[in-house]
Formats: sequence, structure tokens, C-alpha cells
Amino acid sequence: MITKKRKVANAKVDANKAYSLKEASSLVKEINTTKFDSSVDLHVKLGVDPKKADQAIRGTVSLPHGTGKTKRVLVLCTPDKEAEATGAGADFVGLDEFISKIEGGWTDVDVIVATPSVMPKIGKLGKVLGPRNLMPNPKTGTVTNDVAAAVTDLKGGKIAFKVDKVGIIHASVGRVSFSPEKIAENCQEFINAIIKLKPASSKGTYLKGVSMASTMSPGIMVDTKSLQN
Repeated sequence: MITKKRKVANAKVDANKAYSLKEASSLVKEINTTKFDSSVDLHVKLGVDPKKADQAIRGTVSLPHGTGKTKRVLVLCTPDKEAEATGAGADFVGLDEFISKIEGGWTDVDVIVATPSVMPKIGKLGKVLGPRNLMPNPKTGTVTNDVAAAVTDLKGGKIAFKVDKVGIIHASVGRVSFSPEKIAENCQEFINAIIKLKPASSKGTYLKGVSMASTMSPGIMVDTKSLQN
């Protein structure tokens, strides 16, 4: 059953119209129906074949205004790196005790950073961390010796993204409490990062479709031309 609020929100969105980024960033606030500070999500359909290694788009981007959510960061490292990680603001720091906890099913974090030297120990956690997108990866900057910089970036709004099996990238780019300008700037930065990763082997239209939505709101189609200018 559709609620009254949802009906009102649906009526404000023209499903056949592609809105400019500026329009969409204002409209997503207007049609929000939740009492909590909903996330604003972007869904980007790409003209790629994720089965091809060079077209499995994956990367990171630092959003200028952050995501509006404080990430819980676990750093897995040797004792000599623990003070550095703690000083940078990591929520959890250690190694063997956390490996045991994760083996037991604990995954109460948003991101895991690891130093290269401990990766052989972490490999066995793939079955638990892989499906939850928590496995540290050099490509996303979460396997590094510079743990302080990694933690600072993650706490400051750096997000990782990757294309799914059907060629879509999903990401949270802010909150409905953000101003329309901040939402638009975060979205543009995210799209710019994706455009930079366009593989040479990708033919035809790269940005096939973009939609914006907040939690439980209808999707707003965004004009891809407004994102590429």
C-alpha cells in the first residue's frame, strides 16, 4: 500500500523528465518523506561489460562535503602502527583479536584498513568480508603503510565504489539535510571520478543513465548532459 506522503512525493516527480543536476538536488529534499536524515543516493548506469577485467570500474573519491555519516574504521596492523592509526581517529585498532572476532561473525564497522604486511593473515577472512564489501584492497587505498592518511581520508568523506554485475554503480553522496548546492557538488565530484575511469575499450555511450533518490523516495532521473558540462 502506498502512503499518502509517498503519493504526494510521486506526484512531484515527472517520471518522463530528465532533471538537471541542480533541479534534482533541490527536488530530492522536497520529496523526502522520512523523519530521519535520509541518505541521498546516486545510481549510475554505465555502458560497460563488468565481466571484462578492464571494464570492471572501481575507484575512490573524496566528496567535498563528506557523506554526512561518520564511518567506523578498523585498522588491522602490527603494534608499531597502532599509535599512528589511533591518533588519526580510527575507531578500532589491532590485529589478532579482531581477526578472531571477524571469524566469529563480527563486522560492526564501515571500512577496514590494513597494512600490506598483515594481508596474508587477513586473506582467510575473505568469506566474511568479501560479501560485505569490507575486504581491504590496494585499489581503494585501504591496503597501505600510511594508515594515518587512509583513516583521515575515510573520516573526511572518501568513499569507494564499484560497478555491479549489471553495470550500475550505487553510492551514498550525502544527506537530505545538506543544502541543494552541497548535494550537487558531491554528485558532480562523484560523476567526475567515474568519467575519469572510462576504459578505452568501452564503446558507445558511457554514462547511460543517472538517477537520484533519498531513502524511501521515488527516483529522480538526472540529465546526463548536465553532469558532463
